[in-house]
Amino acid sequence: MSIFPDYYKLLNVPRNASLDEIRQAYKKESLKTHPDRFVKASADERRRATEKFQAIADAYYVLSDTKRRKEYDALYNAQTSDKTDDPTSSRNYFAQFANMFGSGPTNAQSETQQPDPDGMFADVFEELLRPEVERHAPWWSWIGTACGGGLGFIIANVPGLMLGAYAGNRLGAVRDAKGKSVAAVFSQLEGAQKAEILRALAMKVLGTALS
Repeated sequence: MSIFPDYYKLLNVPRNASLDEIRQAYKKESLKTHPDRFVKASADERRRATEKFQAIADAYYVLSDTKRRKEYDALYNAQTSDKTDDPTSSRNYFAQFANMFGSGPTNAQSETQQPDPDGMFADVFEELLRPEVERHAPWWSWIGTACGGGLGFIIANVPGLMLGAYAGNRLGAVRDAKGKSVAAVFSQLEGAQKAEILRALAMKVLGTALS
């Protein structure tokens, strides 16, 4: 059997941690490992951050649910192999025990898939994340409208209209966030905007900005 993932170690919590402690630990660890904060990272650094971000989501998905946690603990206690906080071990774990946990956090997922880390991040940070994305999104819509209309009016020909439409589409790609899911709006933001929002969340959760 593959090395067993130690989800308690991944979240840096004791095995008797309460649900609130697990939730707070997830917030801290997911902010530290969120791949979108590594704007200038190399491809390898981003890959490793993505793997860790996924494993942190897996750990929270399993330990935040009473039934899943009980089943995980039974397997944990029965393991004779080494336990590890290596993120890659989580993927192997879900491949072996997927049927135990059903379809994951969304019904659209198949039984063999791990939880969606971006969706889970948005769900947990809904209260803090929505004001941030709503603060950013309207500006892009207004800029897109102004640029598209301005270019079309000034040039006043077919190429101008096409260029204006393209500029408006690109700059207005992130529209007003009201009525949309946090995950959908956040995913459409530019890399620098995502990093800025993650730093703001880190200040609220960790009390310090992420580098």
